[in-house]
Amino acid sequence: MRIAAEGVSWSVAGTTVVDGVCLEIAPGETAGLIGPNGSGKSSLLRCLAGVRAPSSGVVRYDGESIRGWPSLRIARHVAFVEQLADTDSELRVADVVGLGRTPFRDRWRGPGAADRAVVSAALARVGLADLAARSWKSLSGGERQRAHLARALAQQPYGLLLDEPTNHLDVKHQLALLELLAGTDQTVVIALHDLSLAARFCDRLLLMHQGRLAAAGPPKDVLSPEHLARVFGVDAEVGPDGLGNLTVAYRGVTRHADGGSSRPFPGSV
Repeated sequence: MRIAAEGVSWSVAGTTVVDGVCLEIAPGETAGLIGPNGSGKSSLLRCLAGVRAPSSGVVRYDGESIRGWPSLRIARHVAFVEQLADTDSELRVADVVGLGRTPFRDRWRGPGAADRAVVSAALARVGLADLAARSWKSLSGGERQRAHLARALAQQPYGLLLDEPTNHLDVKHQLALLELLAGTDQTVVIALHDLSLAARFCDRLLLMHQGRLAAAGPPKDVLSPEHLARVFGVDAEVGPDGLGNLTVAYRGVTRHADGGSSRPFPGSV
């Protein structure tokens, strides 16, 4: 599924958080959304996921505006995994993951054999098959994060939108999750803080700065020392590591950061 934003802005209490963003994610592409805290990544993701209506501009799925779409129709197209999606539910893990089947069931009918098979497969994909019968409350933060991903997978969407899904995960499960997402044929937009992981697993990076899309393109182009200095305020070296993966090494905080300037970037979108 193709996901596009055309001049999308979102404001709250008189403050513009997302400012005129235009982008397009190709079908099957894994796009990494990067930028410092407060740059508008989470708010943009919510607009793309139909969770939040833009103040102006249009979000399109396969060329069709989603403005006015009911939530169930959106949920049949995309699944959204929030940064901190918690619950104090007494449900079992399989029941929480089974919520991903809600858009496809009659409201008066419980889950059928096909639904249960989808849930089991989703749990297996995130390595939680043996915890299906466990109480949700008994899970660690990392296990809950993986269960929320399983819920999104059980939704069987065309697109997956994820806000910092590697939070609370150890290194093994960070790699497993990103390998899973990079290997899927679904369209993926994922907000990440770890720039080296973003460079390794994403086809393209979208760099947010003060609510605007400052740059978009292959990781090697977006993760330039100039962009890292001006957006993140760090002095960094970017190049291949011993395994051939593009990685970011930090020397420290730079004195040449723009201090919040909204001047356009060379080659910016």
